Amino acid sequence: MSRKSIISVVVVLVVIAAGAAAYGWWSLRDDEPAYRHANVERGGVTAAVSATGTVNPVTAVQVGSQVSGQLKEIYVDFNSEVKKDQIIARIDPDSFALRVNQAMADVEAARATVLTQLANIAALQAEVSRAKVTLAEAEREFQRNKLLFEKNFVSAAARDKAQAAFETAQELVKTAQAQLAVGEAQVRNVEALVKQREAQLAQAKVDLERTTIRAPVDGIVIKKSVEPGQTVAASLQAPELFVIAQDLREMQVDTSIDESEVGRIRVGQTATFTVDSYPGRSFSGSVSQVRKAAQVVQNVVTYTAVVATSNPDQSLFPGMTANVRIVVDTRNNVLRIPNAALRFRPAGAAEPAAKQGNPGAEGGAGNPQQQQANRERLVKELKLDADQQAKLEVIFNEMRQKISALQEQKGDQRRRQIERFRAEARAKISDMLNTEQRARYEEMVAEQTGRGGSRGRVWMLDERGQPKAVTVRLGLTDGSFTELVSGEIAEGAQVIVGTAEAAQGRSAARSGGPRLPF
Repeated sequence: MSRKSIISVVVVLVVIAAGAAAYGWWSLRDDEPAYRHANVERGGVTAAVSATGTVNPVTAVQVGSQVSGQLKEIYVDFNSEVKKDQIIARIDPDSFALRVNQAMADVEAARATVLTQLANIAALQAEVSRAKVTLAEAEREFQRNKLLFEKNFVSAAARDKAQAAFETAQELVKTAQAQLAVGEAQVRNVEALVKQREAQLAQAKVDLERTTIRAPVDGIVIKKSVEPGQTVAASLQAPELFVIAQDLREMQVDTSIDESEVGRIRVGQTATFTVDSYPGRSFSGSVSQVRKAAQVVQNVVTYTAVVATSNPDQSLFPGMTANVRIVVDTRNNVLRIPNAALRFRPAGAAEPAAKQGNPGAEGGAGNPQQQQANRERLVKELKLDADQQAKLEVIFNEMRQKISALQEQKGDQRRRQIERFRAEARAKISDMLNTEQRARYEEMVAEQTGRGGSRGRVWMLDERGQPKAVTVRLGLTDGSFTELVSGEIAEGAQVIVGTAEAAQGRSAARSGGPRLPF
């Protein structure tokens, strides 16, 4: 092979090697992912609790009947506006009118009996007077015969006969007086009978009046349960005839709040809600009441929060299903991070180390080392004395036993039970602390539960273009953005929210078929 041929072969080999090196470099460059970024910016963060509820009138009165009978007339229908004491229905009054007439006749008969007894009293009083006159005459005759006997003008038999007549007259007076007392008692009896008959007459008149059904309040009829000719029976309880909403211009939404969220609901918080009847329209209101009565359905505990709202155009109807959003906290003009940045993890990145133990006595319930770390932290930061440390040990042991008993349970039920045990443990720890310790303990719990700032991690590119982790402390979140409380991130900094390949994959998936119109 000539020298020229050798040089040509060497040049070709060098070119091939250079091409291979270039191809490998470009291949490696293509393997490096391209990241999507978002800016850390200032803005508002609003935390809200979402729930469903039912639109109801503020006051809905059930109108019933206190008497039984057949409905003769109905004067209102659905959506009829009524005024207080307006006649809205009438029950057939004929039988009740007859009872009134019967009661009136009974009263008259009782009054006639009173007059008869009064006349009898007059006769008995006259008899008493006649008996007293006879007694006086017998007494004078006896005294005269007694005096004459002492002077031996009359015999002892005459004196004894006069004495017997005197004593008999005394007994006749007593008998007449007793008969008069009996007559007076009979008068009182028939007078009481008159009052009884008058009461029965008044009751009959009331029942007759109750056959006329009147509206108890001003409002609108939203429910009618009966028709003319229907028989209503009011034996044990008043049957429902109508439901009248007092004022449909003022409504309320009875919202079911999960027990894990009800602690964040306060009276006066603003709320918005939508109904399916008006897509795109939002209604506003405020929390007027948080009811403490629990509603338990299939082991799910909820509480009712009442959201008051105005309905000036009466577009809201009772019974509508409302999707409610209650604003529980707001931060204005704060640094905020997209939640996508908090969820992002670069390929191959190690998971963060376990968080510091929860000072609320529930963290690491099944981990003795973690429990020991929790106790040591509480003792150190709260400066617990020996008695408090002993009480803390008891609380931790009870917590561990309760959670160990839940090993067979799974899912939401187990999570809810553990949350309840945690709340109980926090309350017990708080009760044994003094004022200064309690304030610090609440701060510690708030930090760990996310209410006072939780820890998070975001990723940024360093000087070499490689992602690096930055630990930050987070505050309020609204589901899209989270408040940045502290961390080595300034306003305008760029954080990684994803990779370009993932975005392209989603775009390809979206373009793989026709877009549905809903």
